[in-house]
Amino acid sequence: MIRFNCDYQEGAHPRILEALVRTNLDQTCGYGEDEVCEEARSRIRALCAAPEADVQFLVGGTQANFTLLAAALRCYQGVIAAETAHIAVHETGAVEATGHKVIALPQVDGKICAEQVDAFCRLHFTDGAHEHMVMPKAVYVSEATELGTVYNREELRALRAACDAWGLYLYVDGARLGYGMASEGCDVNLPFLAQVADAFYIGGTKQGALFGEAMVILNDELKRDFRYTLKQKGGMLAKGRLLGLQFNELLRDDLYFELSRHAVELAMELRRALQALGVSFLVDSPSNQQFPILPDAALKALENDFSYSYQQRMDDAHSCVRFCTSWATTREQVDALIAALQGALRK
Repeated sequence: MIRFNCDYQEGAHPRILEALVRTNLDQTCGYGEDEVCEEARSRIRALCAAPEADVQFLVGGTQANFTLLAAALRCYQGVIAAETAHIAVHETGAVEATGHKVIALPQVDGKICAEQVDAFCRLHFTDGAHEHMVMPKAVYVSEATELGTVYNREELRALRAACDAWGLYLYVDGARLGYGMASEGCDVNLPFLAQVADAFYIGGTKQGALFGEAMVILNDELKRDFRYTLKQKGGMLAKGRLLGLQFNELLRDDLYFELSRHAVELAMELRRALQALGVSFLVDSPSNQQFPILPDAALKALENDFSYSYQQRMDDAHSCVRFCTSWATTREQVDALIAALQGALRK
């Protein structure tokens, strides 16, 4: 079975495993206060051109999201997000479980825009009963989005301006940040994110690490006492050096970005092959997630040899599915999928 369900099905890049073995018996202090984590923090600050950034390491994306938002929001405040956002759909109510509502707005190709944020906040704060409602205090976006689309600089600058106008934090989920930045035409990079966001994280779990996300906090209000929330929410890993070590390896010698480019290149090969077969797509995704609309009969022909994620039914005979490439996907695996789809679609 060749799996295209998601981008975290494999273990870790060999360089990480080698480093873990090489340093296995090294003794360090715990909870991310060791010299390995400090080296990774320095590396991340340099890559972000943000020497003032606070960098904290967490194990996974859901944990990163609810911890940051729990630290940022007061008990009566909520976070604005797209209706398809990970925090709104695929985190089992983790943010709500911390006491904060996810305010879901209609999306276009997985995105929300500054005009929506402005309109929602204007409606809220001009309502005479606004103190009886959850107060918006943050905006959550993903780069890349749940539908594989990518925000550009203009869109993020506009969201920043809307946040500034209404006193909101802008938080960027970077679970697939490398894949987003590797997408053709993407003009967003780490220094830009450090300028426009109050906080964002660099995803490791989906991009070559065994586990781990690096939270980059730029806003001084969010830096203050963050580690108290980190500890309370179970995110302060005792063996913290394991996280720092992985990011040191991923972010050395451009490895993180090479792995991201590899996944996106293979996704684009798959996309071009399907387009040549006349297949249409749910969205125009430039990243490692592709959402083709395929006949159910063709999908039936794949089921013994390939797995994928079901997205939605389109009509009585067609479904949209997601094929996801990763840092570890091979060209041979993609070629095998293309050949199988060619055979199934030409019957």
